[in-house]
Amino acid sequence: MDEQQKSPLLVPGIVMMGMILRIPFTSIPPVISDVAKGLGVSVSSLGILTTIPLLSFAIVSPFAPKFGQKWGIEKSFAIFVLLMAIGSLMRIASMPLLFLGTVLIGVGIATLNVLLPSAVVANFPTRIGRYTSTYSLAMTIATILASSLAVPIVKATNWQTLIMILSVIIVIAFVVWLPNVKHNHVLEARPKDGAHISIWRNKRAWYLLAYGGLQSLYYYTAMAWLPTMAQQTGLSAEAAGYLSGIFTLITLPLTFVLPTAFTRWGNQTRRWVMVGFSASAFIGVGMMLFNGHGFLFWLVVNLLMGFSGGALFPYLLTMFSVKTTTPTRTAELSGMAQSGGYLLAAFGPTLFGYGFGLWHSWTIQLIVLMVLIILMALAAWMVEKTDIIA
Repeated sequence: MDEQQKSPLLVPGIVMMGMILRIPFTSIPPVISDVAKGLGVSVSSLGILTTIPLLSFAIVSPFAPKFGQKWGIEKSFAIFVLLMAIGSLMRIASMPLLFLGTVLIGVGIATLNVLLPSAVVANFPTRIGRYTSTYSLAMTIATILASSLAVPIVKATNWQTLIMILSVIIVIAFVVWLPNVKHNHVLEARPKDGAHISIWRNKRAWYLLAYGGLQSLYYYTAMAWLPTMAQQTGLSAEAAGYLSGIFTLITLPLTFVLPTAFTRWGNQTRRWVMVGFSASAFIGVGMMLFNGHGFLFWLVVNLLMGFSGGALFPYLLTMFSVKTTTPTRTAELSGMAQSGGYLLAAFGPTLFGYGFGLWHSWTIQLIVLMVLIILMALAAWMVEKTDIIA
């Protein structure tokens, strides 16, 4: 597509899509106690709110390419962002609608997750790295800001106001994106003669699925439990929260720089770079086996783990585009890998915490996580043994 044929709101639209990829559900955990109090229920009864979106991602992701084939990428975005706005707003009405709205948000985000790499390939085939950086950076910054502002907003008003603000942001994203529907890219349908080989039968694609699943499990487990583990060694809640912010902030420059670098580097370079980032994760997790105390110790742990986390997800997003030859195959590979990835992410943090209740120790879980990091690095190594996956 020529530059003249693109809507002037394409890039702002991609930025807005990135912004709403996480904040509709990641803004809720910091104020979950206020939501529970407002609804007159226990906090534990709302614990599934963080799992619902991840399960939605796992279930819906394989079907997202079908939406792109039926309605086109840009039109699918408009449909599912509108669905997200409706789901977000209905959450303020009652507890059943809170759960239903969260499901709708999960369905919408799952579709955006899968089709955004295809949108980049379709609109910017020669600038994949730049625009992958654009939406992934927008996602990270929006997540940091929303999580930081959620508590002050709820303290100044109430949790319903926070939900309404998030809903307004989604509506703005819908309005900004709408002009792009005129330049709709319809993904090519699978041939009916049986010549098309399912992505699920592609052995090389399974390596990327394994990598995607393990990096998601690592990142979400670290996000969920690092603050708790630090507090158990004597750090204050404020210090643990500060370190959590550092963990996220260190990902920003990597999220901005790496997608472009990944598109320029060859297989061999990417292979060793990912070994290096995996080693950073391995060392960070391994340090916690020594049960260190003090702010400096946990600062180093968070820096190492945040540093690796800032590279692992951008690598996955970029490989969806780099390792495929058409927007349709990009969507199929993205749908497959993210389905398996988020299934692991949904249960990984829960099982990690369950292990502590069972053994009253983090040791076994940390050793298992270190083994999984090694397997993740091996999966990335195998991904880089071929130029094209699909």
